[in-house]
Amino acid sequence: MVEGDLELPHLPVVPGHQVVGVVEAAGDACTRLTTGRRVGVAWLHRTDQSCAYCRRGEENLCEAAEFTGWTVDGGYADAIVVPEDFAVDLPDSLSDLEAAPLLCAGVIGYRALRRAEVQPGDRVALLGFGASAHLAIQVLHYWGCEVFVLTRGESHRDLARELGAAWVGDAAEMPPERCDRAVVFAPAGELVPVALDVVRPGGTVSLAGIHMTPIPSFDYERLWRERSLRSVANMTRRDAEEFMALAATAGVRTSFEVFPLEAANDALVAIRSDAVRGAAVLDVAGA
Repeated sequence: MVEGDLELPHLPVVPGHQVVGVVEAAGDACTRLTTGRRVGVAWLHRTDQSCAYCRRGEENLCEAAEFTGWTVDGGYADAIVVPEDFAVDLPDSLSDLEAAPLLCAGVIGYRALRRAEVQPGDRVALLGFGASAHLAIQVLHYWGCEVFVLTRGESHRDLARELGAAWVGDAAEMPPERCDRAVVFAPAGELVPVALDVVRPGGTVSLAGIHMTPIPSFDYERLWRERSLRSVANMTRRDAEEFMALAATAGVRTSFEVFPLEAANDALVAIRSDAVRGAAVLDVAGA
């Protein structure tokens, strides 16, 4: 099966890659989780835990990794099976519907901020303002950062303003000042040169998407003076643990729209057309 440029590794597969549920049964070898425990299941389903990447703490690059809802069955189901070591502890302060979008959009946004080497008090540009960026901006405010947002669509701009962006504009506009860091959330390659123009010399740009349209060629001048450009690939368990704890401490809250399971296709269409304000969540238990 091919959708656009994406080819699913195998069929059938149950989609859904950010899941919240309760442990209903535990295998004989389980030592950490017990029945009744509420946990999350993120994009990273398991790794081999023995390759050179895993041994270096780079399990997000493991070539034998499996992914929830992509290579193994995911959360559009009544029940799923997950390795105990890859189940994520959830703060009690977050409801199921609030916690679910944090397990992918939130964790990837957090990793993107870390890849951009954001420091407390930095001025940070976010290019694109969807499910991930609206969570990242809350982390940035907690860190005392000033945030500029470049995004299309008035609903996204309104949300950025509501969440305290110091400046909001279109990608064709330049912010009033250069930034220390920038994160490109939109899967639009043409924004990469823009992001490099936005950051100061010595600044860092991270690319948060798994897929992106072709990046246009640009003069070396845009990268010169030690600007850095970094991609983001998947996530680690440490990312998930750190971010979920940070989300509870910082009071990160998700703007989301709830869809019943039978309306999953409607949710996907709404996401594709930028009609969702924040994140879309499927309420499987209530379906």
